[in-house]
Amino acid sequence: MAAAGGTEDVPRPAVTGRGRPRKHGTESDCPRKGERTRRRILDAARRKFAEVGYERATIRAIATEADVDKSSVIQYFGSKDELFREAVRWDIPIAELTTDDPAQTVESLVRGMLGAWAADPDSPMAVLLRASMTSEEAAEILRGHITAQGVEPVAATVSGPDARLRAALCSAMMMGIASQRYLLRMPDLAAADTDDILRLVVPVLRGLIDPQETETPSRPEQDED
Repeated sequence: MAAAGGTEDVPRPAVTGRGRPRKHGTESDCPRKGERTRRRILDAARRKFAEVGYERATIRAIATEADVDKSSVIQYFGSKDELFREAVRWDIPIAELTTDDPAQTVESLVRGMLGAWAADPDSPMAVLLRASMTSEEAAEILRGHITAQGVEPVAATVSGPDARLRAALCSAMMMGIASQRYLLRMPDLAAADTDDILRLVVPVLRGLIDPQETETPSRPEQDED
């Protein structure tokens, strides 16, 4: 037995966490995992909205499609409306596509849009257009997107009269071509080569956004006899 006041070592409680190897990358992996889950939900939402429309798509069905819990969808997006708005959001890089040559600008716009639809049949633009056919909420979002992303930026490049109307007509023609080619699969448009479409449609669209180039010169007055 040790004498009172001796120096016998007394076992100390182990300090939690000391001496244990740390898991490398745990903190940084969480945001990446969360971002992957978020992207998976968005991809599943686009597929489901494209398949059954906005009204019939449910959070439960989207969660099943994404292989996550329903609570995860609510955690990341809050509601079906917010999820839909996020799933169909797109940006048209007007500034990057606009050049000093109106014909080149039009070709870049059309080629970029057709390329986006061809690359992804469930692109945000395509999903929104499908959903707008049966949902007023989706139609309102589509109107806002087209006005903000298509009409207003293009109208700012038009120097002639009726700038907004010209831009709206240009947007309507491009959306019509894309939807009939990729959604409705109209035979002649679906089978056409992209370069052939551009060759025929670019001059027409250029006439809308660059009216000075296509104005018919006035006839000189003839001398009266």
